[in-house]
Amino acid sequence: MMELEPRDLPPTGPKKSDGASTQWRTRSSTLHNRAILLLSSSDILIIGLVFTLAAIVCGASGYGWVIFTTALIPTYAVIAMGNHAFHSYALSNPFTAIVKSCRSLVASVGLLILIAFYLKSADFFPRLTISVGSAATLFCLAIGRYFIVPRLSRLIGGNPFNAILIRDGNEAVPPGDFSIVIMAESFFDPDVHDPLTYDRLASSLMLADRVVVACPAERRASWTQALQGAHIQAEIIVDELRPLSPIGLGPDRNAPSVIVAIGPLSLPNRAVKRLFDLVVATLALILLAPLMVVVTVLIKIDSPGPVLFKQARIGRGNRLFNIYKFRSMRTEACDKNADRLTARNDDRVTRIGKFLRKTSIDELPQLIQVLTGRMSLVGPRPHATGARAASKLYWEVDQRYWSRHAAKPGLTGLAQIRGYRGNTEFEDDLLNRLSSDIEYLQSWSFWRDLKILFLTFRVIFHQNAF
Repeated sequence: MMELEPRDLPPTGPKKSDGASTQWRTRSSTLHNRAILLLSSSDILIIGLVFTLAAIVCGASGYGWVIFTTALIPTYAVIAMGNHAFHSYALSNPFTAIVKSCRSLVASVGLLILIAFYLKSADFFPRLTISVGSAATLFCLAIGRYFIVPRLSRLIGGNPFNAILIRDGNEAVPPGDFSIVIMAESFFDPDVHDPLTYDRLASSLMLADRVVVACPAERRASWTQALQGAHIQAEIIVDELRPLSPIGLGPDRNAPSVIVAIGPLSLPNRAVKRLFDLVVATLALILLAPLMVVVTVLIKIDSPGPVLFKQARIGRGNRLFNIYKFRSMRTEACDKNADRLTARNDDRVTRIGKFLRKTSIDELPQLIQVLTGRMSLVGPRPHATGARAASKLYWEVDQRYWSRHAAKPGLTGLAQIRGYRGNTEFEDDLLNRLSSDIEYLQSWSFWRDLKILFLTFRVIFHQNAF
């Protein structure tokens, strides 16, 4: 475990005491992917081999058992992902891993048998082979995970799950397996609300799977507020809970902690949302390419300057990123920080810009950012760092504002289809959007994304689009 001041942390990791630069480990995503690949390959190999041996021992004839085994492998893979059989807790605890894999296999076999029954093809599959194969596979999956999970770090070249401890003040380092300890002093103050500060926090946590904060009791609420949009599982140490031996809180029972935030969507949900983004954004770019070429020409004819406008926005995990739009204002009048929001009949907007903003065509370049993974089709709209509501910066109106960044920013969102768009002259203009964004994060579903995307076409020509 390493203890560092924030100034000692380069972008890629800490430094050794002798000054030599090193990463404390391979990227979390790389090791995590290796772990998932190793375990999934092991599970698939076990299923295939065991059912083959069961067919030989039971003297199965025909190809029924081959078809069943072939269908079982992808079914198991999907159900196992949905059952979090490859989640960080499962990959760090052999008994949890065994339970989740065995449950997934039982559910998979049961589902296939049910399908065969309804298709009236149950007689085609050798019952003895399937019964023996299923029972033997359960046993072998348990044995496989029992031996692989404890040795996972050695097999894949490092611990795939990093835990960061943030010490606020003179709080003692609690028991636990922490990859690194960061001192909050002169690095991040949860009572100071500033995009650059939050961006620095997000950059420090980007390689972690879990962050734990040890802080004075009076600072817990502030840290909770700060971490709820960090796009990572965040926990606050509550030492008073130690005598209670709580269940269902943080994973380290020796240092009881309250989970105050969760990370991204589950792996299956992330995969579905990302695949949807890729397919729709690709098709949209192909279909809209002629329109975007025409818009490019019209912008160049209408006023001198670049075709695209770049502006820093607050993205997922409160990290800053550059958003791109078709330029709709005169180059010398563009407001990089959005200190002055666009008003109706704004003299800075060009002739073609009025049309682009009215029809939301100026947002089309963001489809490319959806492809690159910086944005999503649906999510909270990203805001500029200088945006204000009733002369107050957005986070000064409501500190829940930082929580809305727990997901990728979107081209459209729940707030937009409800008509909450345009200038924020009053605090309620922001609060309505904020409530919608938080509601979206708390009740995400693929079908809701589809509905929001469909309903967006109703509000493209909105009275507040100017």
